[in-house]
Amino acid sequence: MPGNHALDTNRVVAQHANLNITTHGSDWFFTVCAIMGVSTLVFMGLAMTKPRTHRLFHYITAGITAVACISYWTMGSGLGQTPIQAEFVRPGSSKVFAAGTREIFYVRYIDWFVTTPLLLTDLLLTAGLPWPTILITILADEIMIVCGLVGALTQTSYKWGYWVFGMFAFFFVVYELVFDGRRHANALGGSVQRTFLHCGVLTIFLWFLYPIAWGLAEGGNVIHPDSEAIFYGILDILAKPVFGFLLVFGHNKIDPLQLGLSIREPGGHVRAGEKGHFQSDNPAGVANNGATNHGTINNGISDNGVTNNGNTHYGAASHGATEHVAPDHGTIAHGTTAPGTTGHI
Repeated sequence: MPGNHALDTNRVVAQHANLNITTHGSDWFFTVCAIMGVSTLVFMGLAMTKPRTHRLFHYITAGITAVACISYWTMGSGLGQTPIQAEFVRPGSSKVFAAGTREIFYVRYIDWFVTTPLLLTDLLLTAGLPWPTILITILADEIMIVCGLVGALTQTSYKWGYWVFGMFAFFFVVYELVFDGRRHANALGGSVQRTFLHCGVLTIFLWFLYPIAWGLAEGGNVIHPDSEAIFYGILDILAKPVFGFLLVFGHNKIDPLQLGLSIREPGGHVRAGEKGHFQSDNPAGVANNGATNHGTINNGISDNGVTNNGNTHYGAASHGATEHVAPDHGTIAHGTTAPGTTGHI
């Protein structure tokens, strides 16, 4: 029969809670999965239109939505969850029906543990922050996610202790975005400042709503898992695909060199944003067996010869011999010298 039978098919996998998502919640999860998947393809397609040195933010953003796509596929299938005894049973509630155990999707936290550091990397690199600041901010973010997971899996009131620890870590992340990140972005100005402002404000606003969702769902057992799915799903759509499109389109006018990102072209030494400059692997004046080759370097190509009045004179020196090439107007002279002697051509 047509329709979504994922929950029935996977009901034999692991244990299930008294209070879990219905087919409506599963349908919503698969919808978000599709949005994340399409967004990933779009970000990768946009990356292909850019030089390799300008694809960093496209790749990071595509990675965010790709991981989220897998996560939502898992939740829509009724997998990646475990039943946890609810601290608040709420027998009079029409939403949670006095259920003893509640479905907790731990796969959601695995998703966040991978994607939120990538999202912060997008933001903090856009502001041009130094790597030590980026790393400590990512560490605080991961502490926040782990505290949320442990709290969700805790059956007693001690779960709120983890919520508090997570909030302290969250406030540190907000501090770095609002103060250090904004200061660096303002110093760079222009498109950097605008892109960081738009993406940063959106991120901070949405991230303040996640602890509220946690308190109503995993923490307080106030709303049904289907409502939880809708709440988190809307937040994730705004925090990942919408954030991603704002970011990558903002980077259309940002050169990675502005952000201190020096990215090499494959097979060369060109830094991102530099045009027409190439460092030769064979600079002029490299000695070979005692002989000196004099040449000019033009756009990374070494010409072993000196051009004089339109005529090129080639001379070969070997085994320590020095060769002098005299200009001969209108002719090309070739000469060699014997070992240990000086030849004049």
